[in-house]
Amino acid sequence: MPDLTVFIVDDDASVRDSLGLLLSLRGYRTAIFSDAESFLQALSPDWRGCILLDIRMPGMDGLALQRRLRELGSGLPVIVITGHGDVDSACEAFKAQACDFLEKPLDQAKLTAAIDDALSKYALGRHASEQRSHFAERLATLTPREREVMDLIVTGGHNRDIAEKLGISPRTVEVHKARVMQKLNVDGVAQLVRHSLGKR
Repeated sequence: MPDLTVFIVDDDASVRDSLGLLLSLRGYRTAIFSDAESFLQALSPDWRGCILLDIRMPGMDGLALQRRLRELGSGLPVIVITGHGDVDSACEAFKAQACDFLEKPLDQAKLTAAIDDALSKYALGRHASEQRSHFAERLATLTPREREVMDLIVTGGHNRDIAEKLGISPRTVEVHKARVMQKLNVDGVAQLVRHSLGKR
């Protein structure tokens, strides 16, 4: 995943340096920050990848940064790392949707497995988001009548019922249905339902 970056946020310079070196040697692209504030100042909606985040830092701690990222709608998965692992911190991190919680000293194999998992989740989420966006664009091309027909198809309506409800002939429903399928680039009612529910 060459366009993805591992963003390291840790106040300990030796941890930052060793993680940066280790991950670079393993072929990961990295960006390093010494605190949550500098990370937030630099944060860009174009960033792609995952965050390796220390919990205990001066100023804004890792859990507060996680909460802020959620408020901002960031889709970057977070792997929490800490030298002070306790159940409460772990629970809070997972509640804030951390995808993993690792204790220092970090086990290299566990770390790279967690990063690969987080980057895969990010790539899948991004793909689903792009699919939803393409579907929304295609949806906007439907006429009001085609949209009505689509909504009734999705709720399980048959041609005859739809025709009765809209005061048109079943043949006209069939024509609208064919146009809906063509415009939305779907090849059946099941796929239409799945797309309209936002499932890919």
